[in-house]
Amino acid sequence: MNRHALMWILWPSFLLAGVGSAIVFALVDPYDIVVFGSLHFSREVVYTAGFFIFWLATALSSALTLFMAPPEAWSKQPDDAL
Repeated sequence: MNRHALMWILWPSFLLAGVGSAIVFALVDPYDIVVFGSLHFSREVVYTAGFFIFWLATALSSALTLFMAPPEAWSKQPDDAL
């Protein structure tokens, strides 16, 4: 996998993770989230963990999309398209 393909996965997933975490945490207070019945975490920890969970989920989605694309679609360099 070349670096262009990696950026096709990471950049859109980063943007969507930001949007997803903004929407979720606009509706959910991190103090309302309880893990294993009694563990409470600070807001910063929950915001950070939530962002990285969203980033991982959307990166897996982007990687699956790229994996299912024909090989010639993602093996081209940007200069090859001209």
